[in-house]
Amino acid sequence: MRRHLLAALLLLPLAGHAQTVSGHLTLYTSQPEADATRTLAAFRDTYPEVTTEFVRGGTGQILPRIRAELAAGAPRADVLLLADSLTMEGLKAENRLLRVPDMQTGGVPAALVDPDGTYWGTKLITTGLLRNTRAPLHPARWSDLLGPEYRGQIAAPAHAVSGAALIHLLTIVQQPALGWLYLEKLAKQDIRAAGGNGQVMQSVAGGERGYGVIIDYLPIREHAKGAPVEFVFPEEGVSAVTEPVAILAGTRNPGAAKAFVAFLLSADGQRLAARQGYLPADPAIAPPPGFPPPQDIRVMRFDPARAAAESEAAIRRFNALFGG
Repeated sequence: MRRHLLAALLLLPLAGHAQTVSGHLTLYTSQPEADATRTLAAFRDTYPEVTTEFVRGGTGQILPRIRAELAAGAPRADVLLLADSLTMEGLKAENRLLRVPDMQTGGVPAALVDPDGTYWGTKLITTGLLRNTRAPLHPARWSDLLGPEYRGQIAAPAHAVSGAALIHLLTIVQQPALGWLYLEKLAKQDIRAAGGNGQVMQSVAGGERGYGVIIDYLPIREHAKGAPVEFVFPEEGVSAVTEPVAILAGTRNPGAAKAFVAFLLSADGQRLAARQGYLPADPAIAPPPGFPPPQDIRVMRFDPARAAAESEAAIRRFNALFGG
């Protein structure tokens, strides 16, 4: 009889879990469309009772949409998967994110998750240098871009479109060896800062510009397909965003939303990220082809609290320098 009772008790959590993880889930994301499609498909393989949809755009496009929906009292998103922690910090300060202190984070390091349990890093997306393989120069450091031979030859994403570009700007500002002095010199190089990372990729791959500032996975993927581009991890280090995931407060389906976050942070979710060409947040998961070992990647130090406090003033100063 005790065995029957124990078996019944063991089955109860599973039954409750199955009942909870169902219904509809809406994801707002800055992931490329193909990756968002594959991510939700893999999630549905694990939770077939959940139906899903997603809305995608750059972080600078998604965030105003979220705010407009919240202002109208009709938010559609259940889960957010956006580029950077700075965006999540802003939403957290407005009490827009659901707090889940007991979220299962798998092997993702504590440094990549919010200690208050409102958002969780899912991968590392670094920003480094892009080079057209037919271009004559071989930049190895951020400071190399200051050479006169690079003038008029550099493309970069706009921080108003790309969350990673904004984090990169704020990270550069925080580096004693770079900082505003570096940016003031860089502004004299006739930088083309417009659009997102995809437009930088097109500009350099097409030969319009020989060099660029870009997130890692785009050129690494395209290089593998034969595109005349290469990604360079600068010697001073790279800036990085963690593409955090968060649950919007007031979600209509908290069970599915929590399951989706736990899936992304699990070993299966991290292996999916690697298959998609991203550097997993969990250092135990092998990186995709084209990436160096995680321990060989130098990430520049970044203080998100300082960045949040300085971002508005930094953006104004940057725009004054670069004409944004």
